[in-house]
Amino acid sequence: MSVPACSPYRPPIRRARHVAAAGLAFFIAAAVALHGLRPDLDPVASQMSLYLIGPWGPLLQVAYVALGIGMVTLAWALREAHAPPARSAAALLLFVLAGTSLSVTAYAWMDMPGVDRSLEGLIHGVSAQGAFLFATTGMVVQALGCLRDPAWRRTARWALPLALLCFASVWGLAVWHDAPRGLAQKTVIVLILGWMLCMLRALALRVR
Repeated sequence: MSVPACSPYRPPIRRARHVAAAGLAFFIAAAVALHGLRPDLDPVASQMSLYLIGPWGPLLQVAYVALGIGMVTLAWALREAHAPPARSAAALLLFVLAGTSLSVTAYAWMDMPGVDRSLEGLIHGVSAQGAFLFATTGMVVQALGCLRDPAWRRTARWALPLALLCFASVWGLAVWHDAPRGLAQKTVIVLILGWMLCMLRALALRVR
């Protein structure tokens, strides 16, 4: 018997899920390891961008690219696993933009404190903010797509509130200037990664 085109059991979706899981896992492992490998940086005060500069910076650059690939493949797999009426090209596009922005962020260094602003630093800042905004907006759009698919509505019960929390947290990070920059930024990153890991889990259950 042939498998329907919208079935989540197609091998390409499984492979995409594995690629997404590998990308997220690599980023998490690299980010955790760097906090031990860079004792010169204060984990509360130092933004992730500072870990791109200096020893072990290339490791985080590769991890950023891996995370970007993981985002895109997860978005594609989720889109394909939904019924056609619930599929969102907008969500996939937003994650593609987020992954691209993340890769640009990795290789355009931020301006160090006390140094004159540069074009590279401007590109870094814009792409970093873009990565956060594109990713969290894509999460909200994807969660709304879950509401339109009866098979995914139970997932939407937690996916949409968490996506909205991540979206609000990004704006909170932008306006709350007195917050410890490193800790606040890393908290938002953890929330975003948590949403993605939970969606991977939901996708895995559907594939089974």
